[in-house]
Amino acid sequence: MEGFVYEKLSYAIIGVLYATFNELGYGYQERHYQKAISINLGKAEILYKREVYSPITYKEEKIGKYFLDFLIEDKIILEIKKGNKFFKKDIEQVYAYLKNNKLKLGIIARFTPKGVTIKRIVNLK
Repeated sequence: MEGFVYEKLSYAIIGVLYATFNELGYGYQERHYQKAISINLGKAEILYKREVYSPITYKEEKIGKYFLDFLIEDKIILEIKKGNKFFKKDIEQVYAYLKNNKLKLGIIARFTPKGVTIKRIVNLK
């Protein structure tokens, strides 16, 4: 476990995700999970921003934009998905978010019929 990025904060976030699923269960749209997660993050006193605008620039020119589901304590990107599988495009998306914002850790949480599954994405650069 040595070298685990933001270990304590990661576990707190994962606890919030499991608590949210345990209360809501499966079958809701992503936006409903996001609202419930916001409530639980607040109750856990975890600082967060929701739907964070993130411009993409190249040579000081804006070439696009992202919106992050959550930015936790200005350190961790949290993306919420619904369904059973982690798709390569979702992993690449979070990695691009990390690079664009010069952050180290992203978490993808998938709400599935059997529970929450978590994938951590680390930006080592």
